[in-house]
Amino acid sequence: MFRLRPRVAGKHRKIKLGDWRQPWLRVAGALLLLVSACIHLVLYLTGYRSIPTIGWLFLVQFLVAFILAIGALVTHSRLAAVAGAAFALSTLGCYLLAVWIGLFGFKEIRTRAGIAAGLIEVAAFATLALAAVITGARSATGPATVLATGKARGPATVQATGPARPRPRVLAGMRAAVSLVVGAVGVISLAALVLFGIALASAGGAPAAAAGGGVTLKTTTIGGLTVLTNTKGLTLYWFAPDSRVVSRCTGSCAAYWPPVTGTPKAGPGVTGKLGTIKRPGGLTQATYDGHPLYTYIGDSAPGQAKGDKLDLNGGYWYEVRA
Repeated sequence: MFRLRPRVAGKHRKIKLGDWRQPWLRVAGALLLLVSACIHLVLYLTGYRSIPTIGWLFLVQFLVAFILAIGALVTHSRLAAVAGAAFALSTLGCYLLAVWIGLFGFKEIRTRAGIAAGLIEVAAFATLALAAVITGARSATGPATVLATGKARGPATVQATGPARPRPRVLAGMRAAVSLVVGAVGVISLAALVLFGIALASAGGAPAAAAGGGVTLKTTTIGGLTVLTNTKGLTLYWFAPDSRVVSRCTGSCAAYWPPVTGTPKAGPGVTGKLGTIKRPGGLTQATYDGHPLYTYIGDSAPGQAKGDKLDLNGGYWYEVRA
């Protein structure tokens, strides 16, 4: 009678980082992806939903990131981790394009929410990519399963089942390849941070307007309506939450909607009442018929009124009709 002696792991076997039973990288990456999704959802609900094309893209980003994060947590799939890492990197790439050249007619500016989301997306890419790489390496180099069998008479025959353990040279090659991939993930993450920093340095923040001087207001026709413009011909807007003496568009709001500063002068066709108010910080802002005046960064040339009827930065915006 034969006594089977199967191969048994040691009692004090350590759980390696690549084992899904110690999923710290996977969990951290999924949580970072969820945080990024929540930031985009908040931005969508607080005004981005009104921006053509960009609005529903923010909603898509939230939905896809949420699904990928839950998939990585629940399925323990390496493919889900790879997809989550790629999606985080692509989201960051879209943000950089929006800052540098604009997307679908919308040019992004530097905000705290954008900075936080960008850093989180870089971290999510790095953690999920490393989780996928290390897990794949663990699967490829895992120990073989051994089953002992034999007949009633004669020596026992030991037969290996499952994938055979790679030879030392092959194993060394696998480890070298994993090291290269891990290094590539680090290089990509570092490059993403550098590009992100360059984009933030070149992006516009809150406008630095001059404290004095004058601005000539003009008119133009857009869609059959006569609207007010600034000296450069850009459409002017008024903000519904403002009062006759107080501007409620400050901080990041003023970066998207730069206030028209200086004492206004009436150009041809301008017949409304002109005035000024003092903004926080002491700048003089022009008003028209009691409405503080703003431009919109989404308008890149005269004749555009992309900010009209947008619900953004806490209220509705309307073009000023002369």
